Amino acid sequence: MKINKAFLPLIVALSVLIGAGGMYAGMGLVAGSSAVPVVEQGNDNNEEQNVEEAAGDSVTVDSEASDHIEKISSAYELILERYVEDIEEEKLLEGAISGMLETLEDPYSVYMDQQTAQEFMEQLESSFEGIGAEVSMNNGKVTIVSPIRDSPAEEAGLRPNDQIVEVDGEGLDGLSLYESVLKIRGEKGTTVTLTIERPGVNDLLTFEVTRDEIPLETVYSDIIEEDDKRIGILEIRSFSENTAERFAEELESLENDGIDGLIIDVRDNPGGLLQSVEDIGNLVVPGGEPVVQIEGRNGERMRHISNLSEEKPYPIVGLINEGSASASEILAAALKEAGDYELVGNTTFGKGTVQQSLPMGDGSEIKLTLYRWLTSDGNFINQEGVEPTIEVEQPEFFYVSPVSVEEDLEFDMNNEQVKNIQVMLDGLGYEPGRKDGYFGEETEEAVKRFQQAAGIEETGVVDEETAGQLQQEVIEAVQSREFDNQLKKAVELIVE
Repeated sequence: MKINKAFLPLIVALSVLIGAGGMYAGMGLVAGSSAVPVVEQGNDNNEEQNVEEAAGDSVTVDSEASDHIEKISSAYELILERYVEDIEEEKLLEGAISGMLETLEDPYSVYMDQQTAQEFMEQLESSFEGIGAEVSMNNGKVTIVSPIRDSPAEEAGLRPNDQIVEVDGEGLDGLSLYESVLKIRGEKGTTVTLTIERPGVNDLLTFEVTRDEIPLETVYSDIIEEDDKRIGILEIRSFSENTAERFAEELESLENDGIDGLIIDVRDNPGGLLQSVEDIGNLVVPGGEPVVQIEGRNGERMRHISNLSEEKPYPIVGLINEGSASASEILAAALKEAGDYELVGNTTFGKGTVQQSLPMGDGSEIKLTLYRWLTSDGNFINQEGVEPTIEVEQPEFFYVSPVSVEEDLEFDMNNEQVKNIQVMLDGLGYEPGRKDGYFGEETEEAVKRFQQAAGIEETGVVDEETAGQLQQEVIEAVQSREFDNQLKKAVELIVE
């Protein structure tokens, strides 16, 4: 069987995933600077499939490959007919497919059965129900790439690189990424208990997260005034089908209102559609410069070149952090390398591959890595991330682990929970005197001051009510601009 190279100059539509855990949508592409290789699905008459690889080479199924297929078939029949116990044919087949993908050692290439594929497709809708976090499989563990802004996951205190080891007390060993996701997601109003391993924390952490409806609005805008300058802010929370259109609308509105600078915020943005970030690049990256490069298996590259007619007359600053992944990293790198703009924050997640979802004909799908993407200057940032031009850390209390008060915390105690309370109190301005985990007199007085401000009985003891109120105020502080060091630095750069 020969699978021939396609020669049509017009590239047909395909479905591309480029998010860290995978955002999925159809994407129409045309030949030229933005052309991307395509996989065309065959029809029910088993006609030959046309495959155009980035390598540009034809793919031949030779006699050796036929022998391999025959070997797989023989193993399938042997197990089915001779194994000591009955086994479902469907289960055996799906195990074989999953096994092949596991040998790739690629956390983003996975098999999805019919149910999982259907759940995966729901992310195309205007909203879905769950905890609101993007996840990937990292070293065999389900790992949070980024909690979605204002989601239950963020409010509960989950953060990038948290590893989920149990869901409602059940371990996830042996489950695929999408099987694990099905356990985590659920109906609005229900609660899921996640057991977390957090880098740098010795003990396992437990989070109770109340699921909610997660809207997929992706672009938010605002204007702040500083030193007689009007600074526009465009926050992109993911890159979906209408994100570029929404970005263009909000950018035009900001410019019509008159701005002296622009901040593009892709912090905690897990990624999304390649086409979306290319289109946004056309709006802010200087014309003639590459927004992104796509590389196939033989190293041949294709570049998407910005067609922006006039460079923006105002300074632009990007905001990034460790939760910025994939498509977010494409835009951040383009701002830095092609636009020579400042990037403020922390080094990004580091995902440099592109996946396509390939239907198997029965409702199941394989999500397979087909390409690498490279930055404007040709850098491959996978597992390395995009570095900021100006590194700025957020306040210490932004990263503190939530406190689970199984017993009251009080004077003369010394443990990790007390230390976390001290970091929170210090961040909110209550001056506990120390942050080493010892509950001394100054910490007791700080607790009393907090309790008085919160309208709680002034005992100086951190009980469940006090801990809950303290954590709520920390969440509100993290979501506010008052303590946002990275945003403050971006504003400072523009008003200089």
